[in-house]
Amino acid sequence: MAGLVRSRLFWGSLVCLAAAAFFPRFGGAYEIGVLIPAFYFAVFAMSWDLLFGFAGEVNFGPTFLIGLGAYGAGIVDARFGLGIPLSVACGTALAVVGGVALALPALRLSGPYFGLVTLVAVLLLQQMVTVFADLSGGEIGLSLPDVLSIDDMTNYYFALAFLAVSGAVLFALSRSPAGLILQACGQDAVEAQALGFNVAKHKLAAFVVSAFFSGLAGALLVFYYGTASPGTFIDIAVGVQIIIAAVLGGRRTILGAVLGAVFLVVAGEVLRPLGQLSTFVVSGVALVVILLAPAGVLGTLLYRRGDA
Repeated sequence: MAGLVRSRLFWGSLVCLAAAAFFPRFGGAYEIGVLIPAFYFAVFAMSWDLLFGFAGEVNFGPTFLIGLGAYGAGIVDARFGLGIPLSVACGTALAVVGGVALALPALRLSGPYFGLVTLVAVLLLQQMVTVFADLSGGEIGLSLPDVLSIDDMTNYYFALAFLAVSGAVLFALSRSPAGLILQACGQDAVEAQALGFNVAKHKLAAFVVSAFFSGLAGALLVFYYGTASPGTFIDIAVGVQIIIAAVLGGRRTILGAVLGAVFLVVAGEVLRPLGQLSTFVVSGVALVVILLAPAGVLGTLLYRRGDA
């Protein structure tokens, strides 16, 4: 703990958090509206980094867990009227149960097969939303009777607080003894097994934690939007953006995913007048950064300064 308090990363994170807390005093309603979903997007990316950066498992379908949380909460609220707290709890639980059901057989596979299984899971969830359109709203989308708040300031600080707590928990977990064991399992599973660590158990635990935060963030985000649609929560393109955000910010840094997520969302919004060209420009910048700094922005800074 003492080493963490003395690190530049700790104080840098506090400065960024303080700047974000004071931002509404200077930013307008439009800028605040851009940052709110960016904060939830950052939680998605941090959750993905825990599974890939530390457990070494490439999840090509992060939107499977996000979609379960979002649609689980949305359906419970829209069809059964249980209100936001219970709906969020149900959506998060569904994401965890679905994540365990997917991870138990998938973690038995090695190489690219785990990633392919998670990708197929996204496609299956998309088809389920379409097939059960009476329940899910189908491609048109599902409208919710409840929203977190109609006040942008309330939504902003709620999203920021959720990001801060999630980041603190995930970062602390990554730096804990369990996180170090998980990292060892991801880097060399055979050697970790020889040292007496249960590789499968630690990777399953990482998947559960990732599913919990992904599902919770998805469940909360659906109540911010007030609607759920496949293009928002389950689209493969959304999953690709989450992966790029985590890698761009820095693999095995957790907090770097926040930088990557905010950059992608804000840059995409700033370049929106360019139309389809905006995606090309943002993707090009991300590609250049990844090629020049494979460790990501934050990862490169930490390694240079010895704070990794």
